[in-house]
Amino acid sequence: MSDHPQADHERRHAARHLLQRPLTCKEHDPDIFRLIRRHGADLDRWFTQRLGYRLHVDADSARLYKAGALPGHRPLRTASGRAFHHMEYVLLALVLASTAAGPAVISLRDLVEQVRLAAVEADIELSDTSSERRALVAVLQWMIAAGLAEELHARVELYSTDDTADAVIRVRPDRIALLPLPALLGATSATELLSRADRRDASRQWMRSRLVEEPVLYRDDLTDAEWTELRRRTSQEEAYLDEMFGLLLEVRSEGIAAIDPTGSLASRRFPTGGTVGHAALLLLDRLGHGSDDGGDGDTDRRFAMDDVAAVVAELAGAHARRWANDLVETPDRLTRQVLDLLVELRLVAISADDGGSWVTILPAAARFLPTDPTEAEATVAQGSMW
Repeated sequence: MSDHPQADHERRHAARHLLQRPLTCKEHDPDIFRLIRRHGADLDRWFTQRLGYRLHVDADSARLYKAGALPGHRPLRTASGRAFHHMEYVLLALVLASTAAGPAVISLRDLVEQVRLAAVEADIELSDTSSERRALVAVLQWMIAAGLAEELHARVELYSTDDTADAVIRVRPDRIALLPLPALLGATSATELLSRADRRDASRQWMRSRLVEEPVLYRDDLTDAEWTELRRRTSQEEAYLDEMFGLLLEVRSEGIAAIDPTGSLASRRFPTGGTVGHAALLLLDRLGHGSDDGGDGDTDRRFAMDDVAAVVAELAGAHARRWANDLVETPDRLTRQVLDLLVELRLVAISADDGGSWVTILPAAARFLPTDPTEAEATVAQGSMW
């Protein structure tokens, strides 16, 4: 192991980067890639022994293969930050399948033709509509940002509004080949694919990776034996996670969260700015205070989806002058985006039964609930938290 004065800091910096960007390309950040190469053996040992991950490093690419915990509600995102929708995932799979074997340089028109042929082979019907072209452009732009492709001539975005537009693209089949997790190859169904990815049999590694990958690990996520084991090993787990990522463990009766004092490691920060972030915090405040009705169990923390949507619509009306017009004018859309954020952060859960759809406030939401019911409104007005 390297013993120069900055070695510990460099390893931690590299490990945090890989956790956030499992595919790291030299051209995007030469300095961090140099650290990954320098400490590759130590990083691989850390990830393999402690989390069950595997690190691959070559001349200009580093790929951290994550296996064990399967984080929910963490979608791929477009350049604007919007989560991929179903068609974009379908087209991404088709583009990757069409380019994994090369050629290294291809025109956009030829790529579109290959994607259509791949769709026919997979029994997927494509319609060549403007929305489909926009989805393909979003996929290609994601690949370009990820280092899987590069525009050599013209820009692919023109194709979204002009079906005759063309461009020349350099593809990196070697990097595309690094994307699939080896354990998932050969899966014959979505159920089998997910079960292979969620390797709970290695319980210590599985729990450790859940602490790293999820905002919070709840008591209800674990069996009694797993919870007892995790509580018994809390000090050792915190030592591992502090050494690797600078994380501290916060233990409560409801669960355990790995806290990043810098606030920079989370895939999505909260509280956060913008209309959705403000609305999410205010919704938690309304629901959190509304749940104090003397009930017990989950009943005093569960709200009908229609009631939640009504609260968001009311908030949109009250803050219309400060919030984005397109979201204020479509409160249903704002509700979806707010709930997507809160579910991803494991602050609320959504369920459905014969009585309808429900939103349940989860214990970690208490961290963001002010004791004074007017405090959240005042905070948004003053802008002091963002």
